[in-house]
Amino acid sequence: MLDIATSPLLAGTAHGFLGRAGGVSEGIYAGLNIGLGSDDDRDTIMENRRRATDGLMPGGELVTVHQVHSADVVTVTGSIPLYQRPQADAMVTDQPNLLLGILTADCVPVLFHDPQAQIIGAAHAGWKGALAGVTDNVITAMAALGADRDHITCAIGPCIAQASYEVDATFRETFLHADTANDCFFAAGKPGHFQFDIESYVAARLQVAGITKVDKLGLDTYAQEDRYFSYRRSCHRGEAGYGRQISLIGMVE
Repeated sequence: MLDIATSPLLAGTAHGFLGRAGGVSEGIYAGLNIGLGSDDDRDTIMENRRRATDGLMPGGELVTVHQVHSADVVTVTGSIPLYQRPQADAMVTDQPNLLLGILTADCVPVLFHDPQAQIIGAAHAGWKGALAGVTDNVITAMAALGADRDHITCAIGPCIAQASYEVDATFRETFLHADTANDCFFAAGKPGHFQFDIESYVAARLQVAGITKVDKLGLDTYAQEDRYFSYRRSCHRGEAGYGRQISLIGMVE
């Protein structure tokens, strides 16, 4: 059984933020590891991708990109072979039967939908991409297809929570240099360190961009080991690698 978290704001789409349940990977990748960049067995990963696709949109075409922590967005018009995946961190489309997939393991997955224009988007917002405006760029790309930001709804899926996300003073200064108002996303931690609320930061960026309907699911990838993969948790344990979960959105014709 797949573990699929959904949002009422994305009703009318085939969508879901998938956890690690229901996959065939083993060891440190146990479960539904979708990460082609991991050292997991490739055939196993491909089976996990198939299961994820069939669980959301049987017969649909899964489309992913080669994520590089950028603010770049690709407008998808058809299937993209694995070996031709462009380097980008977000996608938009107005085409049915395409299932946009974003991989994460602590970073923020964001799914977008304009129900009137029937345009969707998906973004991988790590701190670098979030700060650089990946979500703003998705909205711009959706608008280029005919979306109206007044109609766009968004859901923010499982990501590392503030209680689990310790950063140093230099990290905080990077955000304050961009906008001193970003101080509100940092809580005091141990000396010289802070706890960063990346989920709320991404939500705030969406709201500043004019998106009034944003659903924060509030699911902590780091703390919920049985449910989600976590890059930071794997690093803290000195593990050799880490799995990635997938977030999906598509429109059925």
